[in-house]
Amino acid sequence: MTSSPLRECKHDLGMPTWTYTLLHVLISLVRVGSGLVVMFGFLTGQGFDGWTALFLMTTVLTSITGFGFPVDHLLPSHVAAILSLVMLAVAILARYVSHLSGAWRSTNVVTAAIALYLNVFVLIVQTFMKVPAVHALAPTLKEPPFLIAQVIVMLIFIGFTVLAVKKFHIELARSV
Repeated sequence: MTSSPLRECKHDLGMPTWTYTLLHVLISLVRVGSGLVVMFGFLTGQGFDGWTALFLMTTVLTSITGFGFPVDHLLPSHVAAILSLVMLAVAILARYVSHLSGAWRSTNVVTAAIALYLNVFVLIVQTFMKVPAVHALAPTLKEPPFLIAQVIVMLIFIGFTVLAVKKFHIELARSV
Protein backbone atom coordinates (compact mmCIF):
# COMPACT_ATOMS: atom_id res chain seq x y z
CA MET A 1 0.00 0.00 0.00
CA THR A 2 1.42 3.36 -1.01
CA SER A 3 0.87 6.36 1.17
CA SER A 4 0.58 9.94 0.01
CA PRO A 5 3.83 11.98 0.03
CA LEU A 6 1.79 14.77 1.63
CA ARG A 7 0.99 12.51 4.59
CA GLU A 8 4.61 11.39 5.06
CA CYS A 9 6.26 14.80 4.80
CA LYS A 10 6.91 16.55 8.11
CA HIS A 11 6.44 20.27 8.38
CA ASP A 12 9.04 22.51 10.02
CA LEU A 13 6.76 22.70 13.05
CA GLY A 14 7.07 18.93 13.47
CA MET A 15 3.56 18.08 12.31
CA PRO A 16 2.73 16.20 9.12
CA THR A 17 2.19 18.52 6.15
CA TRP A 18 -1.38 17.27 5.78
CA THR A 19 -2.12 18.37 9.36
CA TYR A 20 -0.59 21.79 8.71
CA THR A 21 -2.63 22.04 5.50
CA LEU A 22 -5.83 21.09 7.33
CA LEU A 23 -5.14 23.68 10.05
CA HIS A 24 -4.46 26.34 7.39
CA VAL A 25 -7.67 25.48 5.52
CA LEU A 26 -9.80 25.52 8.69
CA ILE A 27 -8.42 28.93 9.68
CA SER A 28 -9.05 30.10 6.10
CA LEU A 29 -12.69 29.02 6.23
CA VAL A 30 -13.23 30.84 9.54
CA ARG A 31 -11.53 33.89 8.03
CA VAL A 32 -13.82 33.99 5.00
CA GLY A 33 -16.96 33.27 7.03
CA SER A 34 -16.19 35.89 9.66
CA GLY A 35 -15.18 38.33 6.92
CA LEU A 36 -18.59 37.96 5.28
CA VAL A 37 -20.24 38.68 8.65
CA VAL A 38 -18.03 41.78 9.01
CA MET A 39 -18.96 42.92 5.49
CA PHE A 40 -22.64 42.50 6.42
CA GLY A 41 -21.93 44.63 9.49
CA PHE A 42 -20.36 47.31 7.31
CA LEU A 43 -23.38 47.27 4.99
CA THR A 44 -25.82 47.59 7.89
CA GLY A 45 -23.77 50.16 9.80
CA GLN A 46 -23.06 47.80 12.70
CA GLY A 47 -19.68 47.30 14.34
CA PHE A 48 -19.68 43.57 15.10
CA ASP A 49 -16.56 44.01 17.25
CA GLY A 50 -16.11 40.32 18.10
CA TRP A 51 -16.57 39.20 14.49
CA THR A 52 -14.19 41.90 13.31
CA ALA A 53 -11.50 40.80 15.77
CA LEU A 54 -11.99 37.17 14.66
CA PHE A 55 -11.77 38.17 10.99
CA LEU A 56 -8.63 40.24 11.48
CA MET A 57 -6.93 37.58 13.61
CA THR A 58 -7.74 34.64 11.31
CA THR A 59 -6.82 36.61 8.20
CA VAL A 60 -3.42 37.48 9.66
CA LEU A 61 -2.96 33.82 10.71
CA THR A 62 -3.96 32.50 7.28
CA SER A 63 -1.61 34.89 5.50
CA ILE A 64 1.27 33.98 7.80
CA THR A 65 0.66 30.21 7.68
CA GLY A 66 0.50 30.42 3.88
CA PHE A 67 4.24 31.11 3.92
CA GLY A 68 4.87 27.88 5.84
CA PHE A 69 4.33 25.52 2.92
CA PRO A 70 7.41 24.04 1.26
CA VAL A 71 7.92 25.91 -2.02
CA ASP A 72 11.00 27.03 -3.87
CA HIS A 73 9.74 30.33 -5.29
CA LEU A 74 7.30 33.17 -4.66
CA LEU A 75 3.76 32.21 -5.67
CA PRO A 76 0.76 34.42 -6.53
CA SER A 77 -0.78 33.30 -3.21
CA HIS A 78 2.25 34.77 -1.43
CA VAL A 79 1.75 38.09 -3.23
CA ALA A 80 -1.92 38.06 -2.20
CA ALA A 81 -0.86 37.30 1.40
CA ILE A 82 1.63 40.18 1.42
CA LEU A 83 -0.97 42.60 0.05
CA SER A 84 -3.49 41.27 2.57
CA LEU A 85 -1.08 41.78 5.47
CA VAL A 86 -0.49 45.39 4.38
CA MET A 87 -4.26 45.99 4.19
CA LEU A 88 -4.75 44.30 7.56
CA ALA A 89 -2.08 46.46 9.19
CA VAL A 90 -3.92 49.57 8.02
CA ALA A 91 -7.33 48.15 9.03
CA ILE A 92 -6.03 47.27 12.50
CA LEU A 93 -4.48 50.72 12.85
CA ALA A 94 -7.73 52.38 11.76
CA ARG A 95 -9.90 50.33 14.08
CA TYR A 96 -7.84 49.84 17.22
CA VAL A 97 -5.41 52.78 17.26
CA SER A 98 -7.43 55.52 15.56
CA HIS A 99 -10.80 54.14 16.81
CA LEU A 100 -12.50 54.72 13.44
CA SER A 101 -12.32 58.49 13.87
CA GLY A 102 -12.66 60.71 10.83
CA ALA A 103 -11.27 59.27 7.61
CA TRP A 104 -10.06 56.19 9.49
CA ARG A 105 -13.65 54.93 9.46
CA SER A 106 -13.80 54.55 5.68
CA THR A 107 -10.14 53.53 5.59
CA ASN A 108 -11.02 50.61 7.86
CA VAL A 109 -13.93 49.56 5.65
CA VAL A 110 -11.90 49.77 2.43
CA THR A 111 -8.80 47.97 3.72
CA ALA A 112 -10.79 45.23 5.47
CA ALA A 113 -12.87 44.77 2.31
CA ILE A 114 -9.72 44.49 0.18
CA ALA A 115 -8.28 41.92 2.59
CA LEU A 116 -11.54 39.95 2.40
CA TYR A 117 -11.58 40.21 -1.39
CA LEU A 118 -8.02 38.84 -1.54
CA ASN A 119 -9.16 35.95 0.68
CA VAL A 120 -12.03 35.15 -1.65
CA PHE A 121 -9.77 35.58 -4.71
CA VAL A 122 -7.39 32.93 -3.34
CA LEU A 123 -10.35 30.73 -2.38
CA ILE A 124 -11.59 30.83 -5.98
CA VAL A 125 -8.10 30.03 -7.30
CA GLN A 126 -7.81 27.10 -4.89
CA THR A 127 -11.28 25.87 -5.84
CA PHE A 128 -10.41 25.90 -9.54
CA MET A 129 -7.11 24.15 -8.80
CA LYS A 130 -8.25 21.49 -6.31
CA VAL A 131 -11.92 20.62 -6.99
CA PRO A 132 -11.95 18.23 -9.96
CA ALA A 133 -15.32 19.28 -11.41
CA VAL A 134 -14.39 22.97 -11.25
CA HIS A 135 -10.79 22.32 -12.38
CA ALA A 136 -12.15 20.74 -15.57
CA LEU A 137 -13.76 24.09 -16.45
CA ALA A 138 -10.45 25.98 -16.31
CA PRO A 139 -7.42 23.67 -16.00
CA THR A 140 -4.86 26.45 -16.66
CA LEU A 141 -6.78 29.23 -14.85
CA LYS A 142 -6.80 31.18 -18.12
CA GLU A 143 -10.14 29.94 -19.42
CA PRO A 144 -13.32 32.07 -19.45
CA PRO A 145 -15.08 30.35 -16.47
CA PHE A 146 -12.22 31.28 -14.14
CA LEU A 147 -11.93 34.83 -15.47
CA ILE A 148 -15.70 35.35 -15.34
CA ALA A 149 -15.85 34.10 -11.74
CA GLN A 150 -13.04 36.45 -10.68
CA VAL A 151 -14.52 39.49 -12.47
CA ILE A 152 -17.98 38.89 -10.98
CA VAL A 153 -16.55 38.55 -7.46
CA MET A 154 -14.41 41.67 -7.92
CA LEU A 155 -17.41 43.72 -9.12
CA ILE A 156 -19.51 42.49 -6.19
CA PHE A 157 -16.77 43.50 -3.75
CA ILE A 158 -16.36 46.92 -5.34
CA GLY A 159 -20.11 47.52 -5.11
CA PHE A 160 -20.36 46.28 -1.52
CA THR A 161 -17.33 48.34 -0.48
CA VAL A 162 -18.75 51.55 -1.97
CA LEU A 163 -22.10 50.91 -0.26
CA ALA A 164 -20.39 50.06 3.04
CA VAL A 165 -18.34 53.26 3.04
CA LYS A 166 -21.50 55.30 2.36
CA LYS A 167 -23.46 53.43 5.05
CA PHE A 168 -20.78 53.98 7.66
CA HIS A 169 -20.73 57.72 6.90
CA ILE A 170 -24.52 57.87 7.25
CA GLU A 171 -24.34 56.05 10.60
CA LEU A 172 -21.56 58.39 11.73
CA ALA A 173 -23.63 61.47 10.83
CA ARG A 174 -26.66 60.08 12.71
CA SER A 175 -24.63 59.39 15.84
CA VAL A 176 -23.25 62.96 16.07
